Amino acid sequence: MSSVTGYKPQISHLIHPTNLKTLVRQWLNEDTPSFDYSGFVVGERQESAVLLCKSPGVLAGVPFFTAIFEELDCNIEWLVEEGSLLEPVCQIAIITGKVKNLLLGERVALNCITRASGIASYARQMNTIAKHAEWHGEVAGTRKTTPGFRLVEKYSLLVGGMSTHRYDLSSMIMLKDNHIWTAGNISQAVKDAKKVGGFSTKIEVECRSVSEATEAATAGCDIVMLDNFTPQAVHVAAKQLKDKFPYLIIEASGGINEENITQYMGTNIDVLSIGKSTQGYNTVDFSFKIQKEGRNPHNPTVSNPNKST
Repeated sequence: MSSVTGYKPQISHLIHPTNLKTLVRQWLNEDTPSFDYSGFVVGERQESAVLLCKSPGVLAGVPFFTAIFEELDCNIEWLVEEGSLLEPVCQIAIITGKVKNLLLGERVALNCITRASGIASYARQMNTIAKHAEWHGEVAGTRKTTPGFRLVEKYSLLVGGMSTHRYDLSSMIMLKDNHIWTAGNISQAVKDAKKVGGFSTKIEVECRSVSEATEAATAGCDIVMLDNFTPQAVHVAAKQLKDKFPYLIIEASGGINEENITQYMGTNIDVLSIGKSTQGYNTVDFSFKIQKEGRNPHNPTVSNPNKST
């Protein structure tokens, strides 16, 4: 078997091209469901626009931003690689096409990249904290995502260095309190889940006590989530569980953020999940400026250009 030399996997390779096109078409149709009244004013002459970053952060969302403008027959030249740490003000990309098409894509693309970069920036912060603490586990997102925007949010977590956790209800079986109460008990819920999940699908159970976690592990689950434990309590519980079930994956969740995350890191904790990563982050500020006639789009008048690392 021959190997491909020089190949460097990119996170963007995860995205199915058909899914990407379908998604951006939905966004564009939502934003302009009928007439493009303002586009009538500017017409179809060829123009260039510059994408500028005006606040610090990690660049993410490049495949989505690109697909939006490609759908509108525009060309885009990226001057900064995705995943780069941006320092304002810096020039990110040059987009060229019919001016009405540039403006059709402007707000949709900005809405996407500002949010994607905000998530990636928060994820990078959490990942950096974990590395500095020399912790062995993974910091993960949750399923607390925006309907219709999940692909971007999960992708952005990866760009920033966090784990995505399960992508959707089909990715892994997670049994939470409502499932367990309805099924009758943890053991029954796990037993029923194993019938349909088989050997290929992991089962995680949300637990509020060591006794619940013990029941879940005894029933054969792969992961227990210790939910809303204090840092002190979670380490005591995790050790008790690991002593009895050494191959059990232990996740802690609930109230974890950038201020207290290190308190939850420990030898017996494998995963820390943070809902804030996709529903409480700060966005990164970008602007999209059409270049005036006669100005070289590769050398716009901006301060501190391309100061990215």
